Amino acid sequence: MLKFILRSLVCVVFLLGGLGHFFFASEFAAIVPPLLPWPMLIVWFTGVVELLIVVGMLWPKPRVLAGRLAAIYCVLVLPANIYQGLSVDPSSGVAMGPEYLWWRIPLQFVLIAAILWSTNDNAETLIHARSSDV
Repeated sequence: MLKFILRSLVCVVFLLGGLGHFFFASEFAAIVPPLLPWPMLIVWFTGVVELLIVVGMLWPKPRVLAGRLAAIYCVLVLPANIYQGLSVDPSSGVAMGPEYLWWRIPLQFVLIAAILWSTNDNAETLIHARSSDV
């Protein structure tokens, strides 16, 4: 039951984030590091990825794979979060203050742990221990 609740919360985070990529595309494009080309295309693509992650987590058959891909995705977007934390100007009127932007980085790892645990099939554990090791 706890896995279901946590997985549901993770899905809400990805659903809102995925939709945000389309409703607030300009704001999301602003945090794409400048060395990457086509920021708007990246924002739209990652929005689609986040929505597909939600579908994968809700559907039992691909849930484990979707969870692992979601964890990888979270690691891949971490540089954008770090870039935003480094480049935000507190006087720019950004709704999220620098404190939030920096707290978001360690919370990303909490999110990854929540994803992996809540999407893990009980028959398949993330860490395999041999019975002789226990």
